[in-house]
Amino acid sequence: MADLTLAAYVDEHRDRIVETLFDWLRIPSISADPERKDDVRASAAFAVEQMRAAGLEHVQLLETGTADAPGHPSVYADWLRAGPGAPTVLVYGHHDVQPVDPLEDWVSPPFTPVIVDGECKARGAIDDKGQTLYQIEAARGLLAAGGALPVNLKFLVEGEEEVGSPNFETLLHTKADLLGCDVIVVSDTGMIAPDVPSATVSMRGLVAFDVALRTAERDLHSGMWGGTVPNAARAAAELVAALHDGAGRVTIPGFYDKVRPLSPVEQASMDAQPFDEAEFKAAAAGVSALPGEDGYSPLERVGVRPTAEVVGIHSGYGGPGIKTIVPALAGFKVALRLVPDQDPESVTAAFGDWLRGHLPPGVTATVTPEGGVAPALTPVDHPAMGALARAIEKVWGAPPLYTREGGSGPEEALGRVLGAPVLFLGVGLPDDRIHAPNERMVMDQFWKGLLAAGELLLELGGTGAGGTGR
Repeated sequence: MADLTLAAYVDEHRDRIVETLFDWLRIPSISADPERKDDVRASAAFAVEQMRAAGLEHVQLLETGTADAPGHPSVYADWLRAGPGAPTVLVYGHHDVQPVDPLEDWVSPPFTPVIVDGECKARGAIDDKGQTLYQIEAARGLLAAGGALPVNLKFLVEGEEEVGSPNFETLLHTKADLLGCDVIVVSDTGMIAPDVPSATVSMRGLVAFDVALRTAERDLHSGMWGGTVPNAARAAAELVAALHDGAGRVTIPGFYDKVRPLSPVEQASMDAQPFDEAEFKAAAAGVSALPGEDGYSPLERVGVRPTAEVVGIHSGYGGPGIKTIVPALAGFKVALRLVPDQDPESVTAAFGDWLRGHLPPGVTATVTPEGGVAPALTPVDHPAMGALARAIEKVWGAPPLYTREGGSGPEEALGRVLGAPVLFLGVGLPDDRIHAPNERMVMDQFWKGLLAAGELLLELGGTGAGGTGR
């Protein structure tokens, strides 16, 4: 890879970059923990320092929320000296991280990064400080080499992604003029395998609900009343079971009506993806079976197809021994992942209709929506996708396959509000243990990500081997 633009920069600055990564990973920027709000702000301040050191300009914190309910800050920076004829590229990442529980499962402290066998282990290593850092370092390397960039470049590094980006879309609308761009680059996704480069073209959407059930004013004695009054625990179990049919399909009416089929290019990429069932099960924490929607492979179920997962269920007595009651209260939580062109509002309404139609007699339900994110999709034939594919091929030595990400994030809002295509240059691997103990960044992937980030800017600026990405 000596012919790659940033290869010499990486060789010269490797130790400094690793130490910078370690310094950032030491900051416990857990956005979900109110006691860590100062740490999240410290993480944002660290990003400010790195962007200034890179030679970026107009570096600033973007505050979020309101005076009564302040949010965590995002970070903005830019370099806009390429001129009006060059495209403007916005790089998105996030500096907040997930909680670390269960702490006892970590082989080393989650905020004391170490590199073992070529893997950097720490909370935030892959999601998303590591991937954000290689984007900053790519800009730094290009500026150091020639004093200029081939594009007008902007950075937006969020501080609330891990809590559902509650203030992000408002920030996008409020700062739309500042953030205006032609192309958005996101490095918060992954690849199929180190030797199978891929590019994500879609992120699933998400709607979630907390359903509370009630049958009576209080729990009742099971000997006196059992067998003749509604049981909230049983009602919850019946509702959960009714959410899917015998073929593993979601029973919400109209749930699949707007699901967009894969394009021929995407279908060919899906068919070409390697799949080892044993490895897949092992990566999924050692599960012994792979149930799901009939007629679709496990790979299709985790990215291409919409899903409904019960993520929590509770009722009755859970302490030691037994308490002989008929529970009056129960609840369950369900998260539905959506694919293009499913609409969160329509699915929310359909779920409400489904629930009302399935409630047993004597049971009332209160539904609390827990946010909503629309699915995002960038067509594989978009010119900017060609620039991304060329950059990946230069670094990995093979053209990327096109995949759809199973997770959800703010990418749809980015593309919609800013009116620009979203490119995904992520290097995470399926077994990087994102959101789990012992999260890691495979450092070989990190260095390739940095090199590819530089090549992508060249391609988008029309100075790469493949010409303009506009």
